Amino acid sequence: MTVIDTIKQRIAEQLSHFLPDAAKSAIAHAMHYAVMNGGKRLRPQLVYLSGLAVGAPIAALDRPAVAVEIIHAYSLVHDDLPAMDNDALRRGLPTCHKVYGEALAILAGDAMQALAFEILADPKQMQALALMRLLAQACGADGMAGGQALDLAAVGQVLSQNQLDQVHALKTGTLIRASMLMGLQCGQASNTLQQTIIKVAHLFGLIYQIQDDIFDVEVPTFDRGKQQGGDAELAKPTYPAILGLAGAKSVLQQLTQELALLWPSLPPSADALVFFLKTIVNRSL
Repeated sequence: MTVIDTIKQRIAEQLSHFLPDAAKSAIAHAMHYAVMNGGKRLRPQLVYLSGLAVGAPIAALDRPAVAVEIIHAYSLVHDDLPAMDNDALRRGLPTCHKVYGEALAILAGDAMQALAFEILADPKQMQALALMRLLAQACGADGMAGGQALDLAAVGQVLSQNQLDQVHALKTGTLIRASMLMGLQCGQASNTLQQTIIKVAHLFGLIYQIQDDIFDVEVPTFDRGKQQGGDAELAKPTYPAILGLAGAKSVLQQLTQELALLWPSLPPSADALVFFLKTIVNRSL
């Protein structure tokens, strides 16, 4: 198996270990449904690959990786709610609130957020306080939640590209950056490497979001597992909406070229991380 295959297997095992028993209660069942029904596991892979690049023991990366993925899954549960994006499909399946009702979906998301920090708050976890701070900053008012608030406020509005970049830097980019920095926190990373990783994470986060915006226009519901054209139906500001599809693809190409200029700045120990990021940048779905 490749390093990435090994990491994917480890993520599945660790998520199963840390989530509460699904048979325990309805809320535990909803939490399992939200977390374990597929997904690319992008963020936990970034934790592992960034940490391994700076010599972090793989066991020290388990809790941060799981915590990040549970936070991401909770954010999707809440984003899908009628008061937010009102999505009926996620990963090709009915969204959490469609299966369990709105109230239980909200509570499951709340419980998942609490669980993520409980997982990190272990006396044996190296750099636990720093990890909790990084994650809290990434999902708070100056991070993911703040980005979602800006996104909702912008519905039906015409934004500039800079304004849209800011929305997605918060909504999507902060958790991606935190995933990589949490991995570095568990190893030995120079300040120079940390600054390079921050630049990589910023560009990669924007690339990832623009790709998703383009996929929403071009990829059928069956292939994507999410309603095609959902952003346009909600009049949400997206890169294709403000720049046109060709314009969005042009910006995507420009950012991809900028990111490629940073690869030589990363050490050979980060080769697996670079390979993974290149794979995502070149994805077709």
